[in-house]
Amino acid sequence: MYLGIDLGTSAVKTVLVDGAQRVIASESRPLATASPQPGYYEQDPAQWIDATFATLDALKASHADALAAVEGIGLSGQMHGATLLDASARPLRPCILWNDGRSAAECRVLERRWPELRATTGNKAMPGFTAPKLLWIATHEPDILAATKLVLLPKAYLRLVLSGEAIEDVSDASGTLWLDVARRDWSDAALAATGLSRDHMPRLVEGCAPATTLRGELAQRWGMRRPPIIAGGAGDNPAGAVGIGAIRPGTAFVSLGTSGALLAPTGTIAANPDRVVHTFCHAIPDMWIQAGAILSAASCLAWIARLFGVAEAELLAPLGSRPRAPSPVSFLPYLAGERTPHDDPAVRGMLDGLSHGTDRGMIVQAVLEGVAFALADCRDALAGAGIAITEADVIGGGSRSPFWLSVLASVLNVPVHRFAGGETGAAFGAARLGRLAVTGEATAAVCTRPQRIETFEPDTGLTDAYAERLSAWRELYRPRH
Repeated sequence: MYLGIDLGTSAVKTVLVDGAQRVIASESRPLATASPQPGYYEQDPAQWIDATFATLDALKASHADALAAVEGIGLSGQMHGATLLDASARPLRPCILWNDGRSAAECRVLERRWPELRATTGNKAMPGFTAPKLLWIATHEPDILAATKLVLLPKAYLRLVLSGEAIEDVSDASGTLWLDVARRDWSDAALAATGLSRDHMPRLVEGCAPATTLRGELAQRWGMRRPPIIAGGAGDNPAGAVGIGAIRPGTAFVSLGTSGALLAPTGTIAANPDRVVHTFCHAIPDMWIQAGAILSAASCLAWIARLFGVAEAELLAPLGSRPRAPSPVSFLPYLAGERTPHDDPAVRGMLDGLSHGTDRGMIVQAVLEGVAFALADCRDALAGAGIAITEADVIGGGSRSPFWLSVLASVLNVPVHRFAGGETGAAFGAARLGRLAVTGEATAAVCTRPQRIETFEPDTGLTDAYAERLSAWRELYRPRH
C-alpha cells in the first residue's frame, strides 16, 4: 500500500493506493487563505498539518488494515510558497503563497543584482516565485529575516513535521529561483543574491528517490506496521504529470485546478523565459517540464459561484455538454494578476460586453472561455520555445465539466482527454513516487497512462469563431505595472 498526500491551496487531499494502482480510499480537508491586503495571499502552516493529520486519522478510522500496510508515502504540494522557520524549526510568520503579488519591485532588483538568473534558473523573476519574497521580507520585515534559519516550500515543511528532516525534491525547488535547473542543484550565486546560503536550504533529492521515513510515533498513531519510506515527491504539476504518465517528450497536459497550466515534459531544457514559460525539473530524473501558467483557473468558477450564491454544479448544469457559439460576453481571468505571457501581478479581471440581455449562463460561459483563452496564450508561448501541442490530457477539479473541456478543445483546436479520478491526479502521482522510492522499479513500468474515459474533439463549427474571439479577447488586456 502507498499513500499520496497533496498539499494544495484549497485543500489537502490524501489517497490510499494498492499494489494494482487502484485508489481504494481518499480523504480531503479544506484550507483557508488569508488576504491581509489586496494582492497578498498567505496561509498558516499549522493548518496544513491539522488538515493532513485529519485525512490520515479518517483513513485509519475507515481503512485501518490498508493503512497499516503502507510502505511508502509520496508528497505533492503547492509550489513557490515561502515558509520561514526559526532555529527551533517554528514558522516565523504565515507562508507567502504562489499567487502573492507583493514582490514585483523585488523581482526587478533581483534581475539587476544577478544578470545570470534567467540562464541559470530557466525562468524570469516573478512575484510568485520564492526568492523575490525573501527580498520583500528583507525590506519590510528585517527582524523576521534575521531570525530565519531555514526556508522551506509548503510540502517540505509538511515533510519536516512528518519526519524531522528538511528535504526538498528538485521539481518543487525549481520554482524558487534558487535552483540551477540544468545541474539540478542549488545555485550559490542565486542564494547569495538574496542574502542566503545553502545553510538556509533543505537537502535536495529526486522525486522518486527515498528521502526519509515517517516518525515512529506517527506510524504508531496511524497503526502502521513499520515507519513508511517518504519519497522526494514533487510540486503539484510535476506530480500530476506522474499521475497521468506524462513522463516523456511528446506528451502535454492541462491542469485545471485553483490555478491553471499547460505543461509539456521535455528531455532537454527548452526555456523561453521572455514569454514567461516556466522551466522546472521533472519528478523523474533527467527530465524537465516546460509550462505556461495562469494564476486563476477553477478558482474563477468558484468566484462566480460565490457571486451568484449557488453551487458550481448548479451554474454548469444549464450549459449542457457543449457550447453552440461563443458567449457574447468576454472575461479576463486575471483575478490575482497573471503569469504567462504577461507577468503582470497588478492586472485584474474584467467582464466585457454586458447588456440588458445578458443572462447568468452567458456570464458563466464567458468565465470558462476566458480561462481557455488564457491557456491558448500559454500554448502560443510554448510554441515560441519549439513545443507544439497536438493533444492534451486534463487533470484538476475543472476536468469534471464536459462543457468546459468542449470549450477548451475548440479554443486550443486539439483533442483533449480526461480520466476517471483526474481531479486527484497530483495525490495519485505522489503515491506513485512513494511506490518508486520503496521498490526501485522502472519509472515507465509504474507511471503508465490511466485509461482515458472521454475525448473531446474540436468542434469544426466553432474553432474559427473562437479563433476570432481570441484575437478580440487579447485586445482587452491593458498592462497596469
